[in-house]
Amino acid sequence: MERSRMSRASSSRLSELPQRVESNRMSMVYATPQSKQPSFGKLNIPKPQSVTSERRTSFFGSRTSGAGMARNSTFGAFGGAEKMKDPRPLHDKAYVQQCIRQLCEFLSEKGFPGSMSVKSLQSPSTKEFLKIFEFIYCLLDPTFQMPTSKVEEEVPRILKDLGYPFALSKSSMYSVGAPHTWPQVLGAVVWLIDTVKIFCCMSEQDLLFADFSDGSTEIEEGVEFNKLFLDYTAETYNKFMQGADTFEEEDAEYLAKLKRLYNVDEALLVSMEEKYRMLSDEVERLEKESQTDRLMVKRTEKVKLQTDLQKLQSYRSNLESFKANLENKASGLAEELESSGLQVETLKQEESRLQHILSTQKFTPADIDRINWEKRELQQTINSLSKSLEQAEQHMWNEEITLAKVKETAEVKLAEYHKLARKLKLIPVSAENACGHDFEIRTSTEYGPSTMVQCRTQIQQPLRKLITDVEEECSRLTDMKLSLEESIEQVNSNISEKANDLKQLREQIRRLDEQLEQDIQDIAHEEQKWSAEMESVENHRKLLEKKVTLGYDEAVEQLKAAQQQYHLVLQETNEERRTVVHNLASVFTTAANHLSIVEKFLEDQHKRVDRVYTEAFREDEVDIQKLKDMMESFITKANSL
Repeated sequence: MERSRMSRASSSRLSELPQRVESNRMSMVYATPQSKQPSFGKLNIPKPQSVTSERRTSFFGSRTSGAGMARNSTFGAFGGAEKMKDPRPLHDKAYVQQCIRQLCEFLSEKGFPGSMSVKSLQSPSTKEFLKIFEFIYCLLDPTFQMPTSKVEEEVPRILKDLGYPFALSKSSMYSVGAPHTWPQVLGAVVWLIDTVKIFCCMSEQDLLFADFSDGSTEIEEGVEFNKLFLDYTAETYNKFMQGADTFEEEDAEYLAKLKRLYNVDEALLVSMEEKYRMLSDEVERLEKESQTDRLMVKRTEKVKLQTDLQKLQSYRSNLESFKANLENKASGLAEELESSGLQVETLKQEESRLQHILSTQKFTPADIDRINWEKRELQQTINSLSKSLEQAEQHMWNEEITLAKVKETAEVKLAEYHKLARKLKLIPVSAENACGHDFEIRTSTEYGPSTMVQCRTQIQQPLRKLITDVEEECSRLTDMKLSLEESIEQVNSNISEKANDLKQLREQIRRLDEQLEQDIQDIAHEEQKWSAEMESVENHRKLLEKKVTLGYDEAVEQLKAAQQQYHLVLQETNEERRTVVHNLASVFTTAANHLSIVEKFLEDQHKRVDRVYTEAFREDEVDIQKLKDMMESFITKANSL
């Protein structure tokens, strides 16, 4: 049942052209089921009152009309449907952006599981498209799962089964986000969204009119419904092919049959409408009786109560914060009180101890005064020594800072020296330019004059010797450079000579190319001449066919005029036909022989030109290879020097 609804919902009015006659009715059948579509032959119904009829377009495709005919179905005599051209402006950027916005809004409305924006839908990947397609199709069939293989065949097949009227190639599934394929794929997705909306609308109608059935939930899949549907489709299609645009009588008859099939109770509908009208009148009366001022008073009271509630909540939060502060202060005072009590106990113990010492001591007050004076003298001495110690420590700290700065400067210069030495390949000892000498200056905790002397003896003498060797090597290389420059000048002169030779060879190749192009143009001219001759032969053949057709029509008229001359006219007609066929066969044989001779001549010319071009190219390659060998030999000699 669900699949039947989906097939009917998926193919509504597919033509993008406006209707010729505006209709204020709702079609009783949204679409023709594509999966059960019969293969009609070519309908040729005569329309005697009109010789030429207007061009009409139905959802089956474009229909053309000729002399003495009404509408012609696009289903040909062999049952094959022609391809429809998509009338939507899919190459218009504004229309594409509108479709993208529509798709984005639909996905957000239906709760698409993922982040999707208009920017990401400009050129989505194949993986994102498959997720979107699976999500939309699951709204039609919740049990659907996208296959893991051959999705490029599965998606066009699903769209074709749903009744999508335009072809969607398999190659477009490999690069969905490409600029030349995304508009067509987007059009198919928008069509699928419209199908889902129609399906949801029909599902809601099924829920509304579910009480009219007598308990049978699969009546649409039965024989009775299919028979009614096919009879209605065939009758309306025949009327449409005869020129009708509205089908009120057929719709009324089909509606009556559907009501009888679904056991629709007309009395129940009338009673429900009356009940709805009464309830609407009651609601309208109650709304009129209610006072607008009372509602405004209640709204004002509600606003005041909400304001008071907010003030109470803020006052409560202030009280809670004040309570927390008081609790923190109380805890702090309790801790201070406890510490003060302990301090009082300690002072009492100290007082008792001092009182005991005072009662037991043997010193006189003069001794105590003397001891106090000595104590003050010692305290002054300690203060002066402490100041001297602080000054000494400050001086030592300044000296250490100065020493650290000097060490840092020395380490920076040492690092620069090591970096330059590594760049010159002087360190380590096994470096290329070290020559077994150790040019590395190692850091030491103790610096002194001996360290500087050791560094000078270790580095200066090998460096001076190395500088002398480098200067000698530079002079030798300078002489070698001068000799190599002279050799290079000689090689360049040879190269210029060979370049002139190569230019001459290229000029010869250009002439051969011009000759080849001229030959090709001549051949093309001959082909045009032969195509013109073939066209004239074709015109002559058509003229002969037309004459044969006219002769046949005259023979038919003579057959109707004189029955007694039937055998004679038939014999003459057959004789003329054999003569025409013989003449045509001889003409075609002559033309085919001439074409074969021309093709053979062109092939010979092409082979000859290819052979000449190949020989010239080989000679050029040999000369170029010689030049390359000569250059390599000169480069090898220069490197050896």
